[in-house]
This record gives sequence, structure tokens and C-alpha cells, in this order.
Amino acid sequence: MEDMEDLSQQQKVTAVASIGDPLRRSLFEFVTRSGTAVDRDEAATALGIPRGTAAFHLERLAESGLLETEFRRRSGKTGPGAGRPAKFYRRASTEIVVSVPERHYDLAAELLSSAIEEAERTGDPIGEAIERVSTEFGRRLGTEAGSLEQMLEATGYEPLATDDGGLILANCPFHRLAQWHTATICAANAALLRGAAQGADESARVVRLEPRDGHCCVQVRAPIVEKSNG
Repeated sequence: MEDMEDLSQQQKVTAVASIGDPLRRSLFEFVTRSGTAVDRDEAATALGIPRGTAAFHLERLAESGLLETEFRRRSGKTGPGAGRPAKFYRRASTEIVVSVPERHYDLAAELLSSAIEEAERTGDPIGEAIERVSTEFGRRLGTEAGSLEQMLEATGYEPLATDDGGLILANCPFHRLAQWHTATICAANAALLRGAAQGADESARVVRLEPRDGHCCVQVRAPIVEKSNG
């Protein structure tokens, strides 16, 4: 099963929407409260519904990533004559966080926590550690994405192309933190995206702090083209 951290925003929204159905939500809550894996018969009996109905909704919950499955024999016996294994369901261990617009406070927490550990290890000022850690993390993201624009899309920045070949970022994934701790978060944000440009082999793009209302504080300018003297 795909890890929730690797799911797209649309897949996460779909997973959460899957428990909008009252019966499906009741099944999910029953499995959650059970504290152990349950099979279709147990779920059907608990909710007073047909086994086939319970099986259908449990499968939908598993497909959306809200439940995990396992196979084992109810008797605990193995070998010939022990019977066929039954399918059991338990709540997924991963968490699903959905926000509209898309936010990534978990990424901000990872950057800041890593920077604190780096500063304690090296004795460097925390500001330098934040810039170094954010740049390196951004490099990895840019390399994995293959292009700066794909990295921005995947991380929720909502890049919009400008007439001069640059990018305006319509969303800040760290919006609330940036409002409370503007200098720190915006500096980390800029370093993250500079690193992403490097990792995507787009270092010629100019990534800089350029705050504007209703947008991310970082803007991406088109590559600077040097004019020839000829």
C-alpha cells in the first residue's frame, strides 16, 4: 500500500471523503475502537448489516488507505485442515492531513527540527543552520522532482507563469507559520526553493524573497541572459 506521505492532495481528499458515507464511517469507527484487527463477520454482526455489505465498505476503506489488511486463520492453527485464512482489517498506522489550500507544516517542522540539531552539533548560529538544512533538503526535492516547477506543484506552491518567463507562487505551504514567524520561515522557504532549483539543475533561475499580498513571499524570476557584446 502506498504511504500517505506519498499520496497526492487529490488522493488524500478522496480518502477523507470516503468516510462521508454514514455506514462507512460507522465501520471505520468500529474498527478503530476495536483496538485489534477485525474480520468481515465481526463488523457485520456489530453493525447489524449483511456480511456482503460490510465486506464492500471495508474494501473501499482499505483501498482509500484508511484501513490496513492482513490474512490469518481465526483458529490460529496452521497446516492442513486449519481452514482458509480470513481477511482482517485494522486502522492504518499512517495519518492523513488535508488542508485547502494545501499546507505542509510537517515539512516546516522537519526543517526547523533538523536545523536545531545541526546548530547544536556544529555550534553555528541557528539562522545559518536553517539556511544550510533548508537548501540541502530543497536540493533533494528538486532532484527527485526533475524540474523546479514540478517540485513546486508537488509541494503545494501553486506556481503561475508570468509573461516574462518567471513564476509567481500563489500559495504558501507554511502560511500560518509565516504570519507568526515571518523572518525565520520566509528565510527557510527561500533557501528551500534555491536548493530545489539547484537540485533540478535550474540554478540560472533567480529565486528571491519578494513578498506580495495573497502570495508566497518567494518569487522565481526567469534566468538571467547575458547580452553579448557582438
